Amino acid sequence: MANSMARSFLQVAATEEVASPLRVVQIEGLVILKIIKHCKEFSPALVTGQLLGLDVGSVLEVTNCFPFPTREEDEEIEADGANYQLEMMRCLREVNVDNNTVGWYQSTFLGSYQTVELIETFMNYQENIRRCVCIIYDPSRSNQGVLALKALKLSDSFMELYRTNSFTGEKLREKNLSWVDIFEEIPIKVSNSALISAFMTELESDSPVTQCDYDRLQLSTNPFMERNVEFLIECMDDLSVEQQKFQFYYRSLTRQQAQQQSWLQKRRAENMTRKAAGEEPLPEEDPTNPIFKPLPEPSRLDSYLITNQIANYCNQINGVAGQSFNRLHLMKALHDN
Repeated sequence: MANSMARSFLQVAATEEVASPLRVVQIEGLVILKIIKHCKEFSPALVTGQLLGLDVGSVLEVTNCFPFPTREEDEEIEADGANYQLEMMRCLREVNVDNNTVGWYQSTFLGSYQTVELIETFMNYQENIRRCVCIIYDPSRSNQGVLALKALKLSDSFMELYRTNSFTGEKLREKNLSWVDIFEEIPIKVSNSALISAFMTELESDSPVTQCDYDRLQLSTNPFMERNVEFLIECMDDLSVEQQKFQFYYRSLTRQQAQQQSWLQKRRAENMTRKAAGEEPLPEEDPTNPIFKPLPEPSRLDSYLITNQIANYCNQINGVAGQSFNRLHLMKALHDN
């Protein structure tokens, strides 16, 4: 009896553990510094790395990380990269460091990360890890005086559709899935030990103004704004191409339906003649006829990702423009005084 009660309790506890949603990504301060250092050293080239830590309830703790070696697209080199990851994790385990994979980090340029490759990487991680995150760091955005760091995961409803490759309008309406439901941003909490916090307090200068404060006062935002607008125009062109695909599909569908109706009317007229002559009517459907073959509907995944990217560029332009106006008004007031 006691054993059965213990088993039932463990099953309930395991079910609750699986069902608990991810609320916060807690990252050690040293891990953030290592990510920033790696991404800035190779900027504007894009780099990636592994995140290590623990999955505790609704909190994903990131306690360590290591960079992936830069490589070209070659199978042998990719195999070497996989061996490098396994060797690194083995070495960390030998020195009693957390070696549980909880995701990966990658750099981006002006927030250009909503791609099919990112989704495929998420799906590959999900095959072996119950839940994982991707830390996105944008060095170009950080030059504007903000820490452009975010944690992302795929929504469960989107992953279900992606596994079945069902991105038709009917399936998306059935799941009530829109372009904003692809990625979920998880809040990031920076954690430091008491010794590190005390050491940072000792390192703080007496001056209340830091270099980050000076960066926020930079008036020149033209290069950043220009690149964002250029990328936004490219995304609009890509979205226009996707819309043309759907327009062509609906035109073809309308033409096919008209051909089916014309064929059906002729068949019904022929059946009326055969019935009057006492002959058996012919079937009103002919699967062998090409006009009855269903047309494949284009996938909406690319258009959803492009729309996500457009929204990201618009948010960045809006944020930088608002900060620029504030700085200009501040400088105008100082100049008048």
